[in-house]
Amino acid sequence: MSTTPPPCEPLIRTIAMPADTNPAGDIFGGWLLAQMDLAAGSAATRRARGRCATVALDAMAFLRPVFVGDEVSLYATVRKVGRTSMQVHVEAWRRSRAEEQVERVTEALFTFVALDEARRPRVLPPASASDA
Repeated sequence: MSTTPPPCEPLIRTIAMPADTNPAGDIFGGWLLAQMDLAAGSAATRRARGRCATVALDAMAFLRPVFVGDEVSLYATVRKVGRTSMQVHVEAWRRSRAEEQVERVTEALFTFVALDEARRPRVLPPASASDA
């Protein structure tokens, strides 16, 4: 298991707020999953140069909890590109507000399909230098 975040800037950095908790007062797993889907969708849309839709998500395991006030950083990398679809790997890391130490809290592999104006699958454009 990786102990350091990816060597790139996070695609999204946000703060876990009290409104993001479940009835027990813990950060709701669905909130974290939504943040990860946003990061994956941003990476997919950039690679596809247009609209995409999430069609699958590999199993996730919550390795560490996220607490109210934590800074959550989401790193997204396009891992595999097919004809109309791609896989985007997302890692979520937390940092307590008062500390510098970071911990990976979860990761997942999202599958996206590029869509045309009629919301039908379309062929992905060739990779550009910025996709590397």
